[in-house]
Amino acid sequence: MNSKVITAGALAIGDELLSGRTRDKNIGHLANALTHQGIDLKEVRIVSDEQDEIVAALNALRERYTYVFTSGGIGPTHDDITADAIAAAFGVAIDHDPRAMSLLTAHYKAREMEFTPARQRMARIPHGADLIDNPVSVAPGFKLENVYVMAGVPSVFQAMLENVLPTLEGGAKMLSETIHCPFGEGTIGDRLGEIQKSHPETSIGSYPKYDGEKFFTQIVLRARDKKMQNAAIEDVKNMLVEFNQD
Repeated sequence: MNSKVITAGALAIGDELLSGRTRDKNIGHLANALTHQGIDLKEVRIVSDEQDEIVAALNALRERYTYVFTSGGIGPTHDDITADAIAAAFGVAIDHDPRAMSLLTAHYKAREMEFTPARQRMARIPHGADLIDNPVSVAPGFKLENVYVMAGVPSVFQAMLENVLPTLEGGAKMLSETIHCPFGEGTIGDRLGEIQKSHPETSIGSYPKYDGEKFFTQIVLRARDKKMQNAAIEDVKNMLVEFNQD
């Protein structure tokens, strides 16, 4: 059984996310994809289009987690500064990458569009980075050490991620079991806390729900070891029996 734990952090970049003008659609997709691969997404940060903020957030995440995934800020406009920020974080130079230039030159030639200086900005890649293929709009993302830099447009982000996932090392898969509890959190809270202390290897979450008439709770038990999870599940079920008898 694979017991290795692989972790990840995510960095969403863009003033439009913080202003509410754009709603992020990438974090949920990333979390779901990583969970299926046995990778724990442990932290997500959202930062503005300010280089110092991007650098600080990125350096914190890349030191802490196995992988870091960024979204946004690699387009053709003046506020697309993610590539420069990544280069600054790693202390490397950045320039028009011959591989990216070749891809984009052929792309715009085929579309009979001018390959303007603005469009050429999308070929600026930090030195030492590998390219991430973009099957949607050609302009590549890139990977530098444990950091994967991808577009913010959801369709492009998802396409890039599909190319990245097969290259990642997966860890032990997290098992999840949901138990319906007819009681509110205020009723079960103390007892559920005791069960959690008895089963530290199993994460027990409680989520209040309301069906229009009464409150109830969904209890979610997550663990990597099935035997440990089952032991916690048994205690939760016994708790529900006890409360039903009261």
